[in-house]
Amino acid sequence: MTTGKASVFVAGDITFNSLIYLDSFPEPKPQTVFSTGFNETVGGTAAGKALNLNRLGMAVTLHGLIGDDAPGQKIREVFAREKLALIVDIDPKGTPRHVNLMAKDGGRISIYVQYATFEPEIDLDRLDQQIAQSDYVALNLSNYCRRLIPLAKAHNKPIWCDIHDYDGINEYHRDFIAGADVITMSSDAMPDYKPFMQRLIADGKRFVVCTHGRAGATALTPDGEWITVPALTTYEQRDTNGAGDSFFAGLLYGYEQGYAIERCLRLGAITAGLCVTSQELFDPDLSVDRIAAEYARIFGVAG
Repeated sequence: MTTGKASVFVAGDITFNSLIYLDSFPEPKPQTVFSTGFNETVGGTAAGKALNLNRLGMAVTLHGLIGDDAPGQKIREVFAREKLALIVDIDPKGTPRHVNLMAKDGGRISIYVQYATFEPEIDLDRLDQQIAQSDYVALNLSNYCRRLIPLAKAHNKPIWCDIHDYDGINEYHRDFIAGADVITMSSDAMPDYKPFMQRLIADGKRFVVCTHGRAGATALTPDGEWITVPALTTYEQRDTNGAGDSFFAGLLYGYEQGYAIERCLRLGAITAGLCVTSQELFDPDLSVDRIAAEYARIFGVAG
């Protein structure tokens, strides 16, 4: 990269989502339900991370699978508008699509109506070149991403991996957990998360972060320090889609600035808080200046 910015290669799922907003989830019985709103937009955890990191001034390249179809074209238009480098391999099954039911309390039911090919044909040489010139590699849990782990290792690039609501048992996650240098996760399926985080640090991870939704986030450092920050719940919540990916982006941005882990967690909380005020995967007004101003407003010091 010649931009002078820290560069991040992000790989994983990109989807086109239909979002249906409800006061509450309906009872499981035949009925007619009236929504309070509807939106169609880009989705996917890799897309969310890339869009937020791009807004935070990092040089981002995103790879994923989309179809040669109308939803795929809409996805391309979003990334072109955001001036974010997008590399795609065409999925013969078409663009992955979700229908998300969104309750007023922040709950979400995601219905996968079109899935990505599990073992797609990927131009690995092209991705190897991209990884070689990137400062960070952010991998998500799409099956093909496990094939990128040895490429990142060969180029000695730090791998950041979000393992989401890992339950401590699922074998699918094993390669990602073993290969990652930094791991983020949620405690949704692992209420007793601390022993697992300690095992990850013992295995040599740079640090580990576990998010707890409205209960904040906890980090563990290699020297055994536990750091917990609260979630920022004063932001007006419109849509919780992308909040976790926004947190990841704020965390990585802070780390690249050389900030202490507590400050990185706070920046993640701010980015996530701003995200939920929007119906997109990121706050349309997100910028480095915006989160610095929010940091100063909330914590009373320059961000």
